[in-house]
Order: sequence, then structure tokens, then C-alpha cells
Amino acid sequence: MVASWPPRTLVGTAREPVKWLADENLNNAIIRGLPRQVPALDIIRAQDVAEVSGKDDLTLPRFAAAEGRVIVTHDVSTMVPAIREHKRVELRYAPIVLVPDSLPVETDWSAAVIYIPLR
Repeated sequence: MVASWPPRTLVGTAREPVKWLADENLNNAIIRGLPRQVPALDIIRAQDVAEVSGKDDLTLPRFAAAEGRVIVTHDVSTMVPAIREHKRVELRYAPIVLVPDSLPVETDWSAAVIYIPLR
């Protein structure tokens, strides 16, 4: 493996609270429900940000990296290649959380556990 210079880095640090950027296709029920359960959650919708709303898929990771945000999306088919391309050409890149859109939106938070199956 060949190291790149300067080294590539993820945005943010482990000590900072996570800032989220919801892709335009993320279920709005999730976006509405999360802040009700976690009022301090810092999440913005791509469609509410003029710099990325309606733009191509490479614009979202550029914006997320510049703003120190983690992308959350259902869009595996186009966002994974966009993230790979962004990471290939940029020194600083945004992480991405892929949430299958086949998962039901759970409303029972009484156990205080969020389960995201990987298969």
C-alpha cells in the first residue's frame, strides 16, 4: 500500500458531536422523527441547502466535507460511486451512512437502542 501525501483525513474528530447531512432521498419521516427524540441532533436536509439542492451527486460529498458533516442516505446506487470518486480526488472527505430504504421506520424508542442491520 502506498501512503498518500498529504494524508487523507475524515472530517471531524472523535470528540466533536456528529453533524449530519441527509441526502435528498432520505425518508423525511426519519428526518422529522430524529430531532424529536434527540433535540440536540445537528441534521440538515440537502434540499434545504442551496449549494447542494438538486445538484449532481459529487456536489454533496464536497459540501459535506467542507462543512464537517456525515452523509446519511438510502441511495446506494449513485452515492457510493460519488463518495469513491470524491475520496479519490480530494484530501478531505466525508463519511457516509447507508440506510437501506427497505427498513421500517421504528417509532419505539423506549429501549434507547437503535438497530441498523447490516444484511
